[in-house]
Amino acid sequence: MGFKENFRDELSYQGLLVKEVAAKAGLNPYTLSNYLRENSSVPSADIAVKIAGALGVTVEYLVTGKKDLSNNDEPYPAEIRTLADKLFRMSPDDRKHVTALIDSYQNA
Repeated sequence: MGFKENFRDELSYQGLLVKEVAAKAGLNPYTLSNYLRENSSVPSADIAVKIAGALGVTVEYLVTGKKDLSNNDEPYPAEIRTLADKLFRMSPDDRKHVTALIDSYQNA
């Protein structure tokens, strides 16, 4: 995945609108919308820094989708955080079942 997909996932995960991120970043909402289009390019470094700052993630995360394991403050990808949120809302018994299922895949 690239910038566009990671940016879109992060917006979805945080439940934010483009205009909200644009306001936080001090950017035009139209500019941000362009980075989400099908044939969009990656923003310049200064704009990427503003977008990442508004989302509370790093530019590296938006570009690569990977967490920098040397920095514990960096977020996990939105997909993983969504799964963690779902697990958190489950009953303890259901969590045990899901954990057993995951363990069975890891041991296969």
